[in-house]
Amino acid sequence: MKKIVYIGNNLAEKSNYHSAMAALTKLLQKEGHSVICSSDKTNKYSRLLAMCYTIIKYRKTTEVVLIDTFSTSNFYYALITSQLARILSLKYITILHGGNLPYRLKHSEFFSILIFKYAYQNVSPSLYLAHEFKKYNFETGYIPNTIPIAEIPFKLRTLLEPKLLWVRAFDQIYNPEMAVKVLALLKTTHENASLCMVGPDKDGSLNQVKALAKQLGVADSVIFTGVLPKEQWHQLSVNYDIFINTTNIDNMPVSVVEAMALGLPIVSTNAGGLPYLIENGVDGLLIPLNAENKMAEAIESLLNNSEKAGGMSKNAREKAEKFDGNSVKTQWHKLLENV
Repeated sequence: MKKIVYIGNNLAEKSNYHSAMAALTKLLQKEGHSVICSSDKTNKYSRLLAMCYTIIKYRKTTEVVLIDTFSTSNFYYALITSQLARILSLKYITILHGGNLPYRLKHSEFFSILIFKYAYQNVSPSLYLAHEFKKYNFETGYIPNTIPIAEIPFKLRTLLEPKLLWVRAFDQIYNPEMAVKVLALLKTTHENASLCMVGPDKDGSLNQVKALAKQLGVADSVIFTGVLPKEQWHQLSVNYDIFINTTNIDNMPVSVVEAMALGLPIVSTNAGGLPYLIENGVDGLLIPLNAENKMAEAIESLLNNSEKAGGMSKNAREKAEKFDGNSVKTQWHKLLENV
């Protein structure tokens, strides 16, 4: 059993927003590993200081540092904490979450080398990033994010209604306005079309989406729940038939995997790692970025074909079962036992 310091945005308890960090921490602790997480500070500068302090404080007892690595401003958390680990002669493993990390590899080459070349191992939860990192000769293994499949209730969807569910943070990179545009298109032929949007407001996009819904005349058909614990939105999903994912940048979103486990037919953009997760026409439908017309057409194709919808619902659940914690923990055990 290992003594681990896990560096990342440990905000699940404060925000009720389910994170891959929280899931992996729980899995490792169940296996008997000691895991110290940092940081839960909401202020970004305080969070960085807390991360560094934690590494220094536990430097003599820590066997490995896990570092969640993103592609936007949080990229610099990984840069600074990884170099601190190097100075203290601590082995570290980066866990690659940022859907735009390939851009970082290309445009922040020097910093990328500092982080990824000297890592004990780079771990990608998606085949997409594993593939991209190997292009730059960074040793990268694939271990998917884990979901508690036994706790996620499956509902087979066949005869669908135009009831759409969207689960993500309100952030421009996830293009939440597109969801409202898709709803407006569907309302021209399906008066009963509705949309539920679940997630926290990160950059002010929520108000923009609400304003757009009023402008397009669909405000009465949109529900905004705010952030919900995963158990609550899983229960809520029973009332909806199609899951839409409108993102412009993505890796391997846990919300999409959970939607697949719930049996929701998926209609998603083909951003980043999504084509590595969704097999178009088999366990979901993929459309180009910013193509609300194409997404509305894809939804129509499911509404008009119950056999197609039912097949996707069943296939999506089968694929999601591969993300169960029992198989994932074995892969982490193999990696950590040799540290």
